[in-house]
Amino acid sequence: MRMFPHCLSAPCFRCMLLPLLLCAPVFAQHRPAEASRAHRAVARTTGIDPAIARVIAETPAIDNNAHPLLAPPAMAEDREFDALPVDNMEPETDPLAWRPDFPPLAEAWLTLYGFHGHPPLTAAAQSDLEAARARVRQHKGEGYSQWVLAQAGIGTMLANRVRMGTGVMPPHFLWVPYDDTLLFPLTNSGLASATPDRAQFFSLEDKLRARYLTDAGLARVPPTLDSYLQQLVTPTLERQKAGGAVAIKFEVAYLRGFDFTDAPREQAAAAYAQYANGGVPDPAAYKKLQDFLFRYIARECGRLGLAVHLHGMAGGGRYFSIAGVNPMLLEPVLNDPLLKNTNFVLLHGGWPYVREAGALLQKPNFYLDMSQQALIFPAHTLAGWLREWLETYPDKVLFATDGYPFTSALGWEDATWLAARNEREALGLALTGMQRDGEISPVRAAALARMVLRGNAEALYHLAALPKSTAGTAR
Repeated sequence: MRMFPHCLSAPCFRCMLLPLLLCAPVFAQHRPAEASRAHRAVARTTGIDPAIARVIAETPAIDNNAHPLLAPPAMAEDREFDALPVDNMEPETDPLAWRPDFPPLAEAWLTLYGFHGHPPLTAAAQSDLEAARARVRQHKGEGYSQWVLAQAGIGTMLANRVRMGTGVMPPHFLWVPYDDTLLFPLTNSGLASATPDRAQFFSLEDKLRARYLTDAGLARVPPTLDSYLQQLVTPTLERQKAGGAVAIKFEVAYLRGFDFTDAPREQAAAAYAQYANGGVPDPAAYKKLQDFLFRYIARECGRLGLAVHLHGMAGGGRYFSIAGVNPMLLEPVLNDPLLKNTNFVLLHGGWPYVREAGALLQKPNFYLDMSQQALIFPAHTLAGWLREWLETYPDKVLFATDGYPFTSALGWEDATWLAARNEREALGLALTGMQRDGEISPVRAAALARMVLRGNAEALYHLAALPKSTAGTAR
């Protein structure tokens, strides 16, 4: 179950990150020569080439996908880190990284809050952890969220949020809003009845749509499909773009599968007109409307220069359809000539369909990131399919953490720090293996490291002037 949780003095970015990158314990600052020796020693023990490790450690990343909370004091009431918060779902079997006895949690707690406890925590130790977090948050104030990025070596984070706010603003945070609600404009009680999770999710989508209607100056959904597109869908996307969005996000895999057909506009319009004034839509007719709307929204995103992000991994809760998130279901969308100017990013690397997702990188408008995988899978496991992607389409792979308030033990800060460290190690292992096997030169290895960490994101989102350093936030 994911739950909403609630440094004392930080070492400098470079001295801290070089050893932490490769899992060595660091409890004090080092002078440059000492840091270099520690770096070389760790690189030898982990099998990562020291030069590659250095480049990875020194490159502030662009995090393609995460859910940062607002900075204090606003974070105490913040629920807009997700359009569909998953803290009330019927439980799945949690991966080890989400369990309260996950050993690496101790390193995150020590680094971020100076807390010396070890998981699993007793009730008293949990209270001590919360107190340590509170002290750091109070000390950092509105700079807290930005400070968290610095601890993880992240220069800029793409923030999946309903709204931006205190401490989570450009240039260190870029907005990715949610638009699933635009796919479901009719009465959703029929869809909501499918599972207990969807019952709560469609209720949340209905509330978000009401908010978007208010933003558009509308009291209810318009009576025809054309008016819905012209008065709500396109204006919402344009308003998001004007508000700084670089992409939009669909969590649609929690609501239905990826099988978006090329539904005729006439059929979509007929379904909309029949049920716009009420009544539970026929499921087949409603699906055609959703399919049409998805492609319309994607086409508009291409026009506006917004990427389309899709949750693309086995999701939370016992009722999530893993079969429905198979990325091969997206191939007809990627092959649509009308969508060739729209870039799609499959978040979380598509696990368990990592090879299928990797094959789709052949499509010019398709990208992958490693968010959530970087937290759940050990570096050596992650490095396996990461290397395969880098050996085929290295310019289509993006660094990302999926930092999220998973549990009281694993806050968004801890998840961001752990995922970033693990992903850097996986990247180092993959590139070192490629270099030692003669597939790439040292110069190319360094270039690929920078591409994955930030260069690919800069090109995808046309980002010209993002922070190239975290020095201003690491104090």
